[in-house]
Amino acid sequence: MKTIHLPGIIAMATVVVASNILVQFLLLDGLLTWGAFTYPLAFLINDVMNRVYGTSAARRVVLVGFVVGIICSLIGSQIILEFGPAVSLRVAVGSGTAFLVAHLLDISIFDRFRDGKWWRAPLASTLVGSTVDTALFFTIAFSQSVSVFGADADAAISWAWDVAPFMTFGAEAPLWVTLAVADWMVKLLLALLALVPFRIIVGSLTARTT
Repeated sequence: MKTIHLPGIIAMATVVVASNILVQFLLLDGLLTWGAFTYPLAFLINDVMNRVYGTSAARRVVLVGFVVGIICSLIGSQIILEFGPAVSLRVAVGSGTAFLVAHLLDISIFDRFRDGKWWRAPLASTLVGSTVDTALFFTIAFSQSVSVFGADADAAISWAWDVAPFMTFGAEAPLWVTLAVADWMVKLLLALLALVPFRIIVGSLTARTT
């Protein structure tokens, strides 16, 4: 492991750990969590590593994030809250699957647009990656259509099946659908805002390596 990649690895691990902690703290009556605002930083870190050091470095950083996420899920599964473990089986599997697939896809899309306008690769890869991440996580973790985990695992997340007004004001829909859309909207907003630090950080790192 190259020491030059260590800051990216530490940054990714920090974001994953922070997001796993902050997801326990709710905002807007549970519509969002604080983790929704820290987790998208993982895509920024991934794209910076990809731009400056290449796809191999980015994949290495993603793998570290994936392993750290698994460790966090294992720890969370041992913390028992009022309604069960802090991290249920379905949430753990959904989180790990979504992270790995979305970030590897992010790397691939970024590489395809690498030679275009400076903003095209990070924007396209983050928008697609964030969308896939949200769809995979919420479907695996909460959708009633997924029934492979068994009754006990379903019971731990059955609260997400409650019917409520979509985005608190629309037609009735399963709660998890509203949570997914709210999370996705935050990711899209932060994908746009992240272009500024991406430009600054890449410029700084590129100057140091030349």
